[in-house]
Amino acid sequence: MFRLLTIIISAALVWGCTSSSQIKYYQEAPKEFAKFYATGYAPINSQMGDNKTQKVLQAIKASKLEAYRELTAQVHGHQIDSQTQLRELMIADSSLNASVRGLIRGAKVVKSYPVSDEIYATELELDYKNLYLLYNSTAMPRRVINE
Repeated sequence: MFRLLTIIISAALVWGCTSSSQIKYYQEAPKEFAKFYATGYAPINSQMGDNKTQKVLQAIKASKLEAYRELTAQVHGHQIDSQTQLRELMIADSSLNASVRGLIRGAKVVKSYPVSDEIYATELELDYKNLYLLYNSTAMPRRVINE
């Protein structure tokens, strides 16, 4: 009998210590979204091709890639490697290398046009609101609410 009473009291204590609150999640959007713009330029006459049309098509591609490189530099930054050698307190050799590396998603071509007969330009826009919506559709970040 004493054993049964001890089990009932222990069960009541454990039952009373459990929490009945639930955790709920909701998505919280930023108040403002950044927009980035980049323009890439490419010379037409320097492109590989047998005729003017092929050179223009190559310049369109080159200007688009240059715009993406510029956009990547804005988002991820440049990596700069520099080296300077001194001999007798005078600069003997100096080098500077810059590179850009990153992934760009959600950018769109705003405009692609010839600036003149010799240069082609492509303008890109990266709206972080579109990236936020794209990210939420796959990752669904959550925030904990205690009630």
